[in-house]
Amino acid sequence: MKAIVITTGGGPEVLQLQQVEDPELKDDEVLIKVEATALNRADTLQRKGSYPPPKGASPYPGLECSGTIQAVGKNVLGWRVGDQVCALLSGGGYAEKVAVPAGQVLPIPLGVSLKEAAGLPEVACTVWSTVFMMSRLSARETFLVHGGSSGIGTFAIQIAKSKGATVFATAGNEEKLAFCKSLGADLCINYKTEDFVACIKEETGGKGVDVILDCIGAAYLQRNLDSLNFDGRLCIIGLQGGAVTEIKLNTLFPKRLTVQGAALRPRNPENKAMVVNEVEKNVWPEIVAGKVKPIIYKSFPLSEAGEAHKLMESNEHIGKILLVP
Repeated sequence: MKAIVITTGGGPEVLQLQQVEDPELKDDEVLIKVEATALNRADTLQRKGSYPPPKGASPYPGLECSGTIQAVGKNVLGWRVGDQVCALLSGGGYAEKVAVPAGQVLPIPLGVSLKEAAGLPEVACTVWSTVFMMSRLSARETFLVHGGSSGIGTFAIQIAKSKGATVFATAGNEEKLAFCKSLGADLCINYKTEDFVACIKEETGGKGVDVILDCIGAAYLQRNLDSLNFDGRLCIIGLQGGAVTEIKLNTLFPKRLTVQGAALRPRNPENKAMVVNEVEKNVWPEIVAGKVKPIIYKSFPLSEAGEAHKLMESNEHIGKILLVP
């Protein structure tokens, strides 16, 4: 098969389409003929050499895909050759075929095309596991997502609104802010020209928000804590603003704040299967009902993976970027 190989750590130009061996199918896996895969920020970090794949995972990038099952391992129940599916991967999505544990496979939701479904597994599993399973966002609570126009952000806005939360989002220009508003965000904050802490305090009558999903890390940590309500929960899923900082610990005590961190890729297959199962039960019905949809910005041929990475790193996109073998 053909796959995108990271020839050496570096810029987008190190991504090369090459002929490689087909994946070996284990007894608890299915083999998927890839219809499309979607970019994630982790792919760019892996390309640079700073986020290696977990032990035993495919060396090729790609953390999600959609496609058609070509083969099933002898211990697999519930999936058959010919089923159209999407899947959460530990790697290997930038290829014509990928093997994945059966517990990480999802049906295509009614009303979503096979190609578009490639942009669902990673965002759905990330947002549901962090915002809802860990941080327990509930109806009538307030929720802030940073990077509201990203793949994670556009999904988080929609699913939080569908579950009855009030949603605030940050983004960096008027086009992105307007798009967040169109998805249902109640307050959209331009982080380049506005102080998000002050905006949130004003909007909430000084209380702050109940849950924050943050992809920035160090640069926002103290301001995120200052933005939380009593019993507020901060979940950090990215470090785009650095990994090391100082905070005032006395911020935590009076408001009983919780700071959490999470990543999907390092989880073991059993944990991923549990998350995938929860997503199918809780998120898929919202997609079928039309309350949540995949937001696809642009598709590239697999051979142009480098161009797709340039677009992601320019931060000009809204939603997900796809690669199609």
